[in-house]
Amino acid sequence: MFGSAVVYSGFVLAATGLACCIKPIRRLGVPTRQRGLAVAGAGVALAGIGCLLPASESRIDRTRTRLDEFAPVWQFREVHTLHVAAPPARVYAAIERVRADEILLFRTLTWIRRGGRRLPESILNAGSRGSLIDVATRGGFVRLADDPPRELVLGAAIVVPPGTHGTLTPRAFQTRLPPGFVLAAMNFVVRPEGSGGSFLSTETRVFASSPSVRRRFAAYWRVIYPGSALIRRMWLRAIERRATGPDGT
Repeated sequence: MFGSAVVYSGFVLAATGLACCIKPIRRLGVPTRQRGLAVAGAGVALAGIGCLLPASESRIDRTRTRLDEFAPVWQFREVHTLHVAAPPARVYAAIERVRADEILLFRTLTWIRRGGRRLPESILNAGSRGSLIDVATRGGFVRLADDPPRELVLGAAIVVPPGTHGTLTPRAFQTRLPPGFVLAAMNFVVRPEGSGGSFLSTETRVFASSPSVRRRFAAYWRVIYPGSALIRRMWLRAIERRATGPDGT
């Protein structure tokens, strides 16, 4: 994602400049502490520009998946895929059963994301007992579609305007929202592959219902995107390990 790349390039530049404030590095073209401070300032400015870059809106051209029904328009998106040497039914069962402690770095990255705070059970504080899907649906996510062995779709309200009341339902994803909302929907899709295996993919789409909340969320998304992408890749790997295990569970 371009915006996230700009943000993290700024972070690296700022860190390099700060290091050169302690000990200038001539071979990097930073012979003085003053130059290091200037480099650090340029890095901070670049990271700020990355956070402020506009987020364009995309929409589907036709419905292909259940996710398309609930998230036809979005400004933020990520997609990850993996080939799994197991039939779709086993893969889908693994999606439902995989736990947070089976996903490499999941608990570390979610601990960082919540700032080390103790929170009620949720996807950011999943523990190691129940399946991650069950934890998510108990902690604010809703099942938007459940079509075994093909597609599972989950949704959550990331930002809601002050004073909003009521329970999140699938209908909220299919109606026009007032300003101030940010809704996220993610799916797991399993497609059969000719040799008896499966293609497994996960896609996340986020829609902000007004320009102001979109700008604020863009900065947040661009900072957390690398960790989010890593979690999803490791999540697919954990599903693969379960699906290809001796008993498929």
